[in-house]
Amino acid sequence: MSVDFQALRRQFPIFEHKTYINSCAYGALAVGVQEAIEQYVQERRMEGALWGPWITKYEQVRALMAQVLRVTTGELAITASASAGMNALASAQVFNRERNTIVISDCEFPTTAQIWHAQQSRGAHCVHVPRAADGTISVERFAECIDETTALVVITHVCFRNGVMLDIPAIVNIAHARGAKVLLDCYQSVGALDLDLHALGVDFAAGGMLKYLLGTAGIGFLYVREQLIKEFVPTHTGWFAQAVIEDMAIDRNEPAQTARRFEAGTPPVINCYAAAAGLQLLLSIGTRSIEERIRGLTEHYRMRLHEIGWPAVTASSTARHGPLVCVAARNAAGLVEVLAEHGIVTSQRDDHLRASFHFYNNEDDVEQLIAVLRTEHSAHAA
Repeated sequence: MSVDFQALRRQFPIFEHKTYINSCAYGALAVGVQEAIEQYVQERRMEGALWGPWITKYEQVRALMAQVLRVTTGELAITASASAGMNALASAQVFNRERNTIVISDCEFPTTAQIWHAQQSRGAHCVHVPRAADGTISVERFAECIDETTALVVITHVCFRNGVMLDIPAIVNIAHARGAKVLLDCYQSVGALDLDLHALGVDFAAGGMLKYLLGTAGIGFLYVREQLIKEFVPTHTGWFAQAVIEDMAIDRNEPAQTARRFEAGTPPVINCYAAAAGLQLLLSIGTRSIEERIRGLTEHYRMRLHEIGWPAVTASSTARHGPLVCVAARNAAGLVEVLAEHGIVTSQRDDHLRASFHFYNNEDDVEQLIAVLRTEHSAHAA
């Protein structure tokens, strides 16, 4: 059944006055998500505390997120952010002489790397896999860095700096063959690409719900492969991480038998309302359809960039990039400002202009962006 993307676009009021191509920074706000937030506010006004419905909403987010990632609900912790999940996981790591190396790609988001560098005081040794001149990292580079001392390989799915997608299955195969586990940061891919974490073979995965998942800031997730849950006991914990939350015990720490042991204190209730609404919209469309839609838009954009003589720095193969396409610019921040003056919302990292597409974008958005880039080519093209 075909999807009416134009009708879906009308659920995002920002397009009435902006050309929004910045989902890599924050997803556009859907009417349904706004209404969910307003529902929470109204309930607070009229009822005060509604812990029963709030916990139901919390578990609804877990169930919906499990559908998106094609995992079980028991493998998911709902966290305050991707960082919160990673910190809980880091607190459960035991570093010894035999296994103390953390291999980190140079495509990582700063927080992701910083969390593991912070473990050096606990005995961790961090090794970075450098990017090539074109911003990519080959599988061979990972093979050179992963060895029998590697405890964990930390990799991003899609690089926030340049849109490059790493070869996750190949890296996982190398890591597992050498006895290491793999943590995937899928913040820049989940919701835009059709993901199956079981098929990818990763041991852990983290992300947040404010970008392509259409929710809001202040809520994220951590996936832990079922067979590993009992092996890792986090010291970063809280009452919602306990086996029986209602016990309210103060004389012991008894972690849940599921990935919930990686949660902490009171859940982000209002954010659950937004996240659930966003996830429901996403799943009603289907992530396969969304990925196909985004592929078409990114390929059209790449073709038009080539035509104006300002080619993308993001890898050309659809297997090597996600929803984020970057071009090099002499003054990327200045170019973002110029585009904003034309009502076009983008962002920049390093010396790259970032344009990130979602299902609510269309070819008219591409053409409006291209029209300004053609005019600015001589002033900004690197």
